Amino acid sequence: MARMPTTPEDQIETANPGPLNDYDTIAEGYSTENANSLVNAYYERPAMLELAGDVAGRRILDAGCGSGPLFAELRDRGAVVTGIDASAGMLELARKRLGPDADLRVADLAAPLPFPDDTFDDVTASLVLHYLKDWGPALAELRRVLKPGGRLLVSVDHPFVFTLFAAMAGEKRPKYFEVRNRVEEWTMGGQNARMSFWDRPLHAMTEAFTAAGFRISVISEPPFVPEARELFPEEFREIDPSRTRFLSFLFFVLEAG
Repeated sequence: MARMPTTPEDQIETANPGPLNDYDTIAEGYSTENANSLVNAYYERPAMLELAGDVAGRRILDAGCGSGPLFAELRDRGAVVTGIDASAGMLELARKRLGPDADLRVADLAAPLPFPDDTFDDVTASLVLHYLKDWGPALAELRRVLKPGGRLLVSVDHPFVFTLFAAMAGEKRPKYFEVRNRVEEWTMGGQNARMSFWDRPLHAMTEAFTAAGFRISVISEPPFVPEARELFPEEFREIDPSRTRFLSFLFFVLEAG
């Protein structure tokens, strides 16, 4: 994924005017990257599917479905899937991938969701929560639309990764224990977009989950799939061949109380 250096929070407005998280602008390029990249296609998505397990017959909400790659995999495994995303451009690509009968809706996780209580057996929130400053309202809504005992499967940026990067760049006191904003410029398919993320420590994540009524059943730092090392030799050049894991994303399986 092509990324430019992070912009400090206090320089966001003056250094880079324009909208944040404009996935409509980079929809085509992002979808292509997501379909084949190491961290998406050979790490994050296989890990989410492994955690989901047997989903045949289960009704699943794919929250932040993007162009639909996880939706497609879950549907192929027998799930009845509904996808939501805040980007109409990404949903247009999802419609092309999934067909006209796919249940796809524009919806923002920061707002009330257009579903009755106790609608879904599972919710997948794949690399989406870290766009939100406040997780409380989104988690409350996801809990509301889940059936009692239903599962919320979450992947987010690993909380230690950017603290490690800051330390490697010479920052003497990285601010791991704060909720802090990070802005990156992405170039996808020849288009640029400014992406805003909210990094938070592990304890802030777990406290948000339990406050919303979830029980944490799994916290996972999974391995990459075996074929990744052969497909991406440059990325693995400096990684010990005996290692099967790297710092990238953190995964949770949560059960609705």
